[in-house]
Amino acid sequence: MTSVAAVRWGLVFWEQAGTAWAAVTGPETRTGTAPVPEGATFTGIDFAVGTSLRAVPTPALTDGGITLPDTTHRTFRLDGARFETPGPDDAEALVERLVRAGIVVRDEVVADVLRGHRPDLSGRTVERRFRTVTGLTQGAVRQIERARTAAQLLASGEPAADVVAKLDYFDEPHLARALRSYVGRTAGQLRDGAGGAIALDLPQRRTS
Repeated sequence: MTSVAAVRWGLVFWEQAGTAWAAVTGPETRTGTAPVPEGATFTGIDFAVGTSLRAVPTPALTDGGITLPDTTHRTFRLDGARFETPGPDDAEALVERLVRAGIVVRDEVVADVLRGHRPDLSGRTVERRFRTVTGLTQGAVRQIERARTAAQLLASGEPAADVVAKLDYFDEPHLARALRSYVGRTAGQLRDGAGGAIALDLPQRRTS
């Protein structure tokens, strides 16, 4: 499967051949290829930009991640505590428990920046704080999110020229380079639904 650049870290749980696994995934700064084990079932949780794990710096997870030890079919261990492995219906309850335990924390300065506020700090301090919390620069977050939005618009049938104008790309070649770096698809492939499986929620085009 084609993986797509992403600005969020997450937790992923899967089972394969009778064995249970859990991992922390980090932000991804580029597209790549992700293995999809045959017969595996997955549950994943994406955490908001500006949150982080108390025990693991997000920069250490960027373009990688860590496999959590001592995982069973029922439970997993994180930051010295054991939690029930979630399914799709109880992922939010797990997040609430992690927040209450102080294992997942939110940085208010980064949260303010993401809301468009300007903290009473120097630009250099804010950028350093942003990178420490998210593992990415503010510019990288904007570029990745813009490329993902462009992919979704193209897959829904929007012409490339309209996407360039709507998302303020300089021109179509700049859009093409962003798609190649962050999404791993051309505008034509996204329009035609070609290129195989991709780790991105794309709209299904309707045909008459």
